[in-house]
Amino acid sequence: MSDPRTDKILSVEHLMMHFGGIKALNDVNLDVERHSITALIGPNGAGKTTVFNCLTGFYKATGGRIELNTQGKSIDVIKVLGEPFRSADFVNPAQFGSRLYYKMFGGTHLVNRSGLARTFQNIRLFREMSVVENLLVAQHMWVNRNLLAGVLNTPGYRRAENEALDHAFYWLEVVDLVDCANRLAGEMSYGQQRRLEIARAMCTRPEIICLDEPAAGLNPAETQALSRIIRYLRDHHGITVLLIEHDMGMVMNISDHIIVLDHGDVIARGNPAEIRNDEKVIAAYLGAEEEDLA
Repeated sequence: MSDPRTDKILSVEHLMMHFGGIKALNDVNLDVERHSITALIGPNGAGKTTVFNCLTGFYKATGGRIELNTQGKSIDVIKVLGEPFRSADFVNPAQFGSRLYYKMFGGTHLVNRSGLARTFQNIRLFREMSVVENLLVAQHMWVNRNLLAGVLNTPGYRRAENEALDHAFYWLEVVDLVDCANRLAGEMSYGQQRRLEIARAMCTRPEIICLDEPAAGLNPAETQALSRIIRYLRDHHGITVLLIEHDMGMVMNISDHIIVLDHGDVIARGNPAEIRNDEKVIAAYLGAEEEDLA
């Protein structure tokens, strides 16, 4: 494993994802620098959300390696999702025990617990819960869940509840939703729900957050507000942001690095100026033929 102190918080090597005979991802290699804003862009069907689903454990990659350098250690994402048994495991008791543990208890929750959170293209809030309840639920790993302490309402239990509320209202303030704290999440506007989903993800205390088309459906003023929130996450909390986005104005304004996918392959990477003038990127978006580029 690589040094967990590396400046690369996420390293992906030879990532493949096949659905039957369809190759959604061919051989994806990418790195995400710590404390950066990195955009993953490309035309529709390029495989961007598939990458996110593999990174966050919603898909088990067909092949490759995903290494997350968080919490002072290196974490093999594919391992914590539960790898299939191999013949070599049965002659190595320690390796067999590790495989068995992750097969039984591994999953997306361990990826999140390792410091990676995400939002979704289609908003997935608890619509019948209040705004603040959505943020309290996201903190279930950090609060006192002792049944006896709850029944007796011990000082430690009350203190943990107050800390969870303070944490929730802090993020509501960041995303400008304090006035909506007691409203049902499903009653808010689309733009407000987008911001709430970011706040909920941040309540899991991640080191890296993956935002899947956060500006989709937003008007220009809402997009500017979203850009300020994303910069705030990086500048004030040291959060690494990896986002999929089709709003090229926003991408070029806030991104430190840009990675371009097309048909399951990385075709370009660089800073906004480099990507803006890359002929392969222009061809992917405009549909130019290779002979035209030549």
